Amino acid sequence: MPLSDHKEIQSFIDYLRFEKRYSANTVISYQTDLSDFFNYLDISFGKLQIREISPAFIRSWMALMKESGMTSKSINRKISTLRSFFKYLLKIESIDNSPMANVITPKIGKRLPVFINEDDAKQLVNSLNAAAEDWKSLNAKMLITLFYDTGMRLTELISLKETQVDLSRQQVKVLGKGNKERIIPLNKEAGESIKEYIKQKNEKFGSGDDFLFVTEKGKKMYPKYAYLLVKKYLGEISTLDKKSPHVLRHTFATHLMNNGADLNAVKELLGHSSLAATQIYTHNTIEKLRNIYKKAHPKA
Repeated sequence: MPLSDHKEIQSFIDYLRFEKRYSANTVISYQTDLSDFFNYLDISFGKLQIREISPAFIRSWMALMKESGMTSKSINRKISTLRSFFKYLLKIESIDNSPMANVITPKIGKRLPVFINEDDAKQLVNSLNAAAEDWKSLNAKMLITLFYDTGMRLTELISLKETQVDLSRQQVKVLGKGNKERIIPLNKEAGESIKEYIKQKNEKFGSGDDFLFVTEKGKKMYPKYAYLLVKKYLGEISTLDKKSPHVLRHTFATHLMNNGADLNAVKELLGHSSLAATQIYTHNTIEKLRNIYKKAHPKA
């Protein structure tokens, strides 16, 4: 069933796109989740009006997803989409009661962040400094240095424009999720690296493109390019199963916490909307303290 068959869905999508100003990828995720749900309703129960949807229909969809092997995290994301959708319908008074009120989502076990230790991080940076000869290896050096030094997300870093970098103040203005801006400080070494990169970029490609990072062809860097570069160099110094830019974001946060950074400060640097997302990094700090306790306390 096309989603356009329900005018309320299109109204909700327009609300996300134009009022909430969500990114195109986020809006597509909402559309996909709603499409999955309403296709399920059509196949299982026939065409229903929005007001006819009850908690039982939603719970049966959840059961089907669980039986198909979908993870609790993925199920919860889809249910979160439904919550937002019906909350919007309550707001515009299309419905009187939300069918989500009595729907309980499955619990998710906390998954610890994957990160590299401080010695490996230093080895990685040193190897990149020695290898930065051609444009691709220079890009690898810049990407990994800034992922580790700033904790930026992949999309944030490759979308960074020169105008967002303030070398005089040693800081960068990042546009994060939900179009929220945050300021991240740059250390002196990172600032010098960016300055030199811009200089070389202008000499090689001219100053036509405002995006900070470009490929060997002088075009804006794209996600797969950055992902594969980071994966390649992480693979050379780490035996971790996961080798992605997000590992460096986790590493940034973990090393800050392990060296005594304030949790609220780390939250702001990462661009998290709540402390709940940042608290996962305290686990490693607690483990470090536990090891110190075992080694130092007479009765440990």
